[in-house]
Amino acid sequence: MESIYEVARYFLTKESMSHKKLQKLCYFAQAWFLANYGKPLVPNRFEAWVHGPVCPDLYNRYRGWGWEKIPVERQPVLFDGAEVAGFLDKVYDIYGDYTADELERITHTDEPWNKARINCAPGSYSRNPIALKDMRDYYGERIGKVYGE
Repeated sequence: MESIYEVARYFLTKESMSHKKLQKLCYFAQAWFLANYGKPLVPNRFEAWVHGPVCPDLYNRYRGWGWEKIPVERQPVLFDGAEVAGFLDKVYDIYGDYTADELERITHTDEPWNKARINCAPGSYSRNPIALKDMRDYYGERIGKVYGE
């Protein structure tokens, strides 16, 4: 398994971005990795916060940036598995051009996030975990649609 901080740093080598956008990219990386490989990319959990999925560990690392953009990461990021960087490149190719607000809207249509917030009023605080099984199953179904199966 990889470190959530290294995954975040990898995305930050691509561009300067807001904390919210970084959270969503890391969430999509976790979800699609689960769907493709049947195991988590990172050991950290994501929770169903009001603005979409959030990894609390990552939140605590970057919260000081507030709504400002986090600077580009200049140091290269190396992963244990050679396929990880290529996989993250694909995630970025799909979602990187979206704004943080657009990514938030996408995650709000996401079944795992909605399922974790089932008993929450719209706009209410939540620390409910998003189940790995729900992420794997939901995005696993999407793989067939992406590849026309």
